[in-house]
Amino acid sequence: MDTNILLESGTNELEILEFALGNNRYGINVAKIREILSYQPVTPIPNANPSVEGIFMPRDVMITVINLKRCIGLPETDNEGLFIITNFNKLNIAFHVDEVIGIHRVSWEDIIKPDSTINSHDNGVSTGVIKLDDKLIIILDFEKIVTDISPETGLKVSDMDEVVSRDRSDCPILIAEDSPLLSKLITDCLKKAGYTHQIVTANGQEAWDKICEFKKEGTLKDKVHCIITDIEMPIMDGHRLTKLAKTDDDVKGIPLIIFSSLVNDEMRRKGETLGADAQLTKPEIGNLVEAIDKLIDSHLNA
Repeated sequence: MDTNILLESGTNELEILEFALGNNRYGINVAKIREILSYQPVTPIPNANPSVEGIFMPRDVMITVINLKRCIGLPETDNEGLFIITNFNKLNIAFHVDEVIGIHRVSWEDIIKPDSTINSHDNGVSTGVIKLDDKLIIILDFEKIVTDISPETGLKVSDMDEVVSRDRSDCPILIAEDSPLLSKLITDCLKKAGYTHQIVTANGQEAWDKICEFKKEGTLKDKVHCIITDIEMPIMDGHRLTKLAKTDDDVKGIPLIIFSSLVNDEMRRKGETLGADAQLTKPEIGNLVEAIDKLIDSHLNA
């Protein structure tokens, strides 16, 4: 199946691949997918996490295979199924699923954010729900699934151990990040680096509303010295936020950093086209502080 569907940048749309695990329907952002392969025998890894089936090597690249049914507690069957090969956070991972149903183009505005009854900060594995016709498709949090299996693949907070704390409280930062866990990790890391003045929002729309509020007040230049945004967020994604910011005469001079698990070659090109000043993947939290320092200093001295 060809997953190389090109979307115009900054339209606030995404492609969701719908797939089946038993009788249940789930979704994944097509931007995370490299390809879809038929099932292949895998080599088990001794003492691996129970959700890891093993490894295989298509085209000389070693890929870890994760049994998605095992991950989310569904009964396993003898169905060989398919491998969805993904690339995010600089990792190549295959997710073993039963069947691929099709691809749907949707707006981030149409994705329903799960509430705390089904998605607590610690154990929820859903980032959103889409209603199509009469069925609900649950978009799984693949980053959390991988990080739970292998914690060192997530935000490398240990990179911050070398950061010397300074007082950068006079450099306010606007953050758009929908994951409460990642939002806390990012804000804690920035505080450690001296950036104690932060405005934290849960999606691009909230961040843009803040920017518009400060513009109206005439305080934007004082209240926002840097914008950090994720890409995947409900209501308004980071690419749409970047497009709005970089096509607005009052906002475009503010440094904007895309900080997302999705920064691969294609997404980097999209971010560059939209005018992002820097783009980093989520494991590079140490580099984030370095990028903020450089961009803010350059902006203030311009």
